[in-house]
Amino acid sequence: MSRDCDNTACDKSSCEGCPSRGSAADFAAPMNASSRIKKVIGIVSGKGGVGKSSVCALLAVALKRQGYKVGILDADVTGPSIPHLFGVREIPGALGEDMLPAETASGIKIISVNLLLEDSGMPVVWRGPVLASVIKQFWSNVVWGELDYLLVDMPPGTGDVPLTVFQSLPLDGIILVTSPQALVGMVVEKAYHMAEMMKIPVIGVIENYSYLLCPDCGKKILLYGSSKTADWAREKGLPLMLELPLDPAIGAYGDEGRMDYYSGREAEQVLAYLP
Repeated sequence: MSRDCDNTACDKSSCEGCPSRGSAADFAAPMNASSRIKKVIGIVSGKGGVGKSSVCALLAVALKRQGYKVGILDADVTGPSIPHLFGVREIPGALGEDMLPAETASGIKIISVNLLLEDSGMPVVWRGPVLASVIKQFWSNVVWGELDYLLVDMPPGTGDVPLTVFQSLPLDGIILVTSPQALVGMVVEKAYHMAEMMKIPVIGVIENYSYLLCPDCGKKILLYGSSKTADWAREKGLPLMLELPLDPAIGAYGDEGRMDYYSGREAEQVLAYLP
């Protein structure tokens, strides 16, 4: 991007990576010829640490329980956690020049950089163009087969990789994941405006870590104080789809790689909002 570019005054021809350069169709990556995906939903957060990947996993499990065919594309390339949450370690198979996604215990298809590394603990130290190329390959070179929903676990922020997903994948909408802290809300605002700029529909908002239920009396404990998320969502005309409590059970199932077996049904109320 040129130093004086503001995304509205540029000539839309000389700014590499500028969202206003050309149309979305110019950057669209082709779907794998052997894939039939009905809906693609991005799970987005403005910053890390709000439990976005856990929320993505819970939504996938909820969809699977309702009989949908589900996949997760782990686009958080430098901080991939989806395989760990489901306890998946198998290396994706190959079909000619294409890859076959791994599957969780319940049959959720997943692809992630961590499944391709010899050592899952090694950092992914790649520059933006390489990261963008990987995301496109996960869309174009993975045989997803028949899916009702592909959830895209996005990296936090508004940098190269989120931009690549917004421009390259045919997103039917995104879900914003936040937590009650005011700082997080401020950064989520940026993610909201990025989606608006890219003309990607925002389906709604999920607030994670909303409260903690006292194990003795059942009282809601507001760990981060009074939340403003509902007010913010109302101002934007968005539904607050779910206020998810801080639940040690969710953390335990994720740490043990057993998200397929989590018995909570909280995420199922989100499904009514999906396209």
